[in-house]
Amino acid sequence: MTTPTVATSPPSASPAEPRAAPTRRRFTVAEYYAMTEAGILAHDERVELLDGDVILMASVLDWHAFVVDWLNENFVLSLQGRAQVRIQNPTRLNEYSEPEPDVMLLRRREDFYRSGHPAPADVLLLIEVSDSTLSFDRNQKLPRYARAGIPEVWIVNRPDRCIESYSDPSGDEYATVQRYDPGESIAPQTFPDIVLEVNRIIGD
Repeated sequence: MTTPTVATSPPSASPAEPRAAPTRRRFTVAEYYAMTEAGILAHDERVELLDGDVILMASVLDWHAFVVDWLNENFVLSLQGRAQVRIQNPTRLNEYSEPEPDVMLLRRREDFYRSGHPAPADVLLLIEVSDSTLSFDRNQKLPRYARAGIPEVWIVNRPDRCIESYSDPSGDEYATVQRYDPGESIAPQTFPDIVLEVNRIIGD
């Protein structure tokens, strides 16, 4: 006698697990350096790390170079022995951000920061020279400078021919914002005796 075969239905599939939403893969400063050592990024490539993203920096045009050089000379001559002037070199905001501002005034250290890039507590004034980068400097970099506690930031604003001054960081904003136009003068809060004419900075 043949044993009857009982047909069975295939087991019902369990509901598919919902897929997680895509997330950013943020690079740390250590990984950023490793990419340069491995040749993924060239040593002379104009990039900076901002919140884990590798950002290509804009080309340095004539006006931009003029402003950076003018500020450099005036600060170096005025602040010898009082502060260090750093030009287009990094500051390490945190594990994921190491931007390269155009100009920084730093607390003076005898080793000239040989042991490591300055941290936010070392920065007295940070300056971004902005032409085509104005929106990025205002909307992307400025909030991160505030969050890191950089006490004073200037944006040399070519499109509007002014200098924007930001101080008193609170969260990702600055509580005090001032605008200086041609015909006016501006001075760093830490060094009020260093008075600079806006006309000379902005140029033609």
